[in-house]
Amino acid sequence: MGVAIRVAGEADRELVVRLLDEAFQDDPVSNWVFPDPAHRRAKHPGLMAAFTDVVLAEGRIDLAEDGSACALWLSVPAGDHDGESGGEGDGDSGRADEDGPAQLRAAVDPDNERVELIGRLTADIHPEGRAHAYLWMIGVVPGRQGEGLGGALIGSVLDRCDREGLAAYLEASNARSRALYERLGFELSGRPLDLPDGPRMWPMWREPRPDGRA
Repeated sequence: MGVAIRVAGEADRELVVRLLDEAFQDDPVSNWVFPDPAHRRAKHPGLMAAFTDVVLAEGRIDLAEDGSACALWLSVPAGDHDGESGGEGDGDSGRADEDGPAQLRAAVDPDNERVELIGRLTADIHPEGRAHAYLWMIGVVPGRQGEGLGGALIGSVLDRCDREGLAAYLEASNARSRALYERLGFELSGRPLDLPDGPRMWPMWREPRPDGRA
């Protein structure tokens, strides 16, 4: 499938936030973080905005030209792991990683401990020791899901990873996305993460393929 893709900039912020909000409103993890539907509708956009701001500042957002899908990537150096913890990376990076989830909760939904907990739990399972591309989130608007947009967005980055000999990592939040990632060469990495009284997440790792993905 031919998908026109460009790198999003600050001018695309509101589009990306709206896209992610629509794509993840019914996601199992978003439902766990915000169990009440009315509360989710009110607070979920703020969480997606916080994630978008982190990646605009520290990573890369690939955006389908028609605004139907986006992928949020962070480059993780060897021996470090940022992610949903919201760590700053340089300087006192360990302290930043610790404080990130609490700062996110304070900014988005101070009375909701799950906003903080999801960041801490995903940071705890994030691999260390090897540089890799981290697919933090990928969202496709509900009316366009199943058209191959997600695979096209991810594939463009995996092609680069293969050329550069770089591994890739992500956490799958539902069985359907896990199946897509497996088709793209990702494999389970360690034990799944079972959120307390909530859904399962699957950490997945992909080794670079020097001969390409075929």
